[in-house]
Amino acid sequence: MNKILITGMEFFAFHGHYEEEKLAGNKFVVDLTLWCNTRKAEQSDNLEDALNYQSVYISVKEVISNTKVNLLEHLAAKILDTLFSEFDNLRKAEVYLKKVNPPMGGQIKDVGVVMRKKNKKEKK
Repeated sequence: MNKILITGMEFFAFHGHYEEEKLAGNKFVVDLTLWCNTRKAEQSDNLEDALNYQSVYISVKEVISNTKVNLLEHLAAKILDTLFSEFDNLRKAEVYLKKVNPPMGGQIKDVGVVMRKKNKKEKK
């Protein structure tokens, strides 16, 4: 099983607990680590045999753009659930979700959560 990294995906969305976050919006950054078997793609050099990075990006963008949530934890869980429902060859995934410059009354670069999920079919 190998790792695929997709980092620095930036989105503008309207998630947050506070009303001003829901109205003004904020920038969110997503980093993914995806574990899957890459053997077939290594040998065939064919996109059909690989985990398609563009499809992953589109899935993450859809979740972030088309949902409204209060908490980063909830959004990160939705991203993981979506990825596992759409990509059969995904064995494990980690998402690092950050909100840039959150309105917390002071200078803060970002806040974030890291979550991992395993495919239920995988051995423990």
